[in-house]
Amino acid sequence: MKILITGGAGFIGSHIQDKYISLGHQVIVVDDLSFGFKKNLNPKTKFYKVDINNKKSLEKILKKERPDIINHHAALISLAISTKNPEKALKTNLLGTYNLLDLGKKYSIKKFIFASTVGVYGDSKKLPIKEEAPSSPISIYGVSKLLAEEAIKFFAKNFGVNYIIFRYSNIYGPRQNEYGEGGVVAIFSGLLNEGKKPTIFGQGNKTRDYVFIGDIVKANMLAIRKGKNLILNLGSNKEIKDIEVFKIIQKAIGEKAKNIKPIFGKVRPGETIHSKINFFKAKKNLGWQPRINFEEGIKRTVKYYLNNKG
Repeated sequence: MKILITGGAGFIGSHIQDKYISLGHQVIVVDDLSFGFKKNLNPKTKFYKVDINNKKSLEKILKKERPDIINHHAALISLAISTKNPEKALKTNLLGTYNLLDLGKKYSIKKFIFASTVGVYGDSKKLPIKEEAPSSPISIYGVSKLLAEEAIKFFAKNFGVNYIIFRYSNIYGPRQNEYGEGGVVAIFSGLLNEGKKPTIFGQGNKTRDYVFIGDIVKANMLAIRKGKNLILNLGSNKEIKDIEVFKIIQKAIGEKAKNIKPIFGKVRPGETIHSKINFFKAKKNLGWQPRINFEEGIKRTVKYYLNNKG
C-alpha cells in the first residue's frame, strides 16, 4: 500500500515509517520538522516538509501521491507548550486533523489511523481505564485530541471515512527527544547520562502506564489490515511510580548515575496523578498486547542514549 505518515520524522512516526517500509509499503512522510529530525527519515521514504495547517500544500501532496492510508501522528504534543499557547495546540491538533480528513475524503483514502492520548480521560479515579470511561481532559492538549477524535467520528458517520483511533499511554524508547516531545523516560535518561539531576514533579508517587515503542509500532502495523471505526487504548495495564522509573533508569545507566538524587518539584497544571490503561479491546480486535516489559524496554532505551551521547 501507499501510506502517508504525518509527523513521520518524529519519535513514534519514524519507527512506524521504518516498519511499513520493511513490510514493502510505499511511505510518504509529511513533517514540518518542528519536533522531528531529518536523520530519522528512512532513505526509502518520500519526504515533504509541510505544516499540516497548510491545507493548500497538503492538497498538492494528496492529489499527486493518492495514498491508500493516512497515519496521522503530527501534533503539538508538549503539555507545557499547549498550556502556554492553547490556540496553537487547538490549531495544530484539531484543525490540522480536519485538513487531513477533508482531503482524505476528497481523494478516497481507505483508512485514517490517528494517534490520540489517554489524556482525554483526565484524572480518572477508576483504574484501570477502559475506552468506555468518561472523557474529561484536564489539559488543553487532551481537549484538542478529544475534539480531533470527534471530527474523525463525524467524517466516518457522514462520509464513510474508515478509522482507527489509538489512545496512547506513555510511550518510550530510542529516538525520543528529551528536549522536545520529551517523555519522562527520555528526560531522565538524557540527564542521568550527563550526570545531571532530573526533576520529579510531585513526591515521586505519581504513576504512569508505559509502553515500549516497538509495541506501538506493532499496533500500527496491525491497523493497516484489521479493525474498522474503533477507539482503542494502547497501554500495559500496569502503573509505575515516577521514583521507580528514576531508579530503574539509574540502575541501567550504571556507575556514573548511581549517586545522583532527583529534585522534587510541584505537580504541573494539567498532569494526571495516576494512570493505568486497560488494553483488552485492542487485544480482542487487533490481536495486540504489549510484549516488552518495562525493565527490558529501559535497557534498550538506555543503550541507545549511551551509544548516541557518549
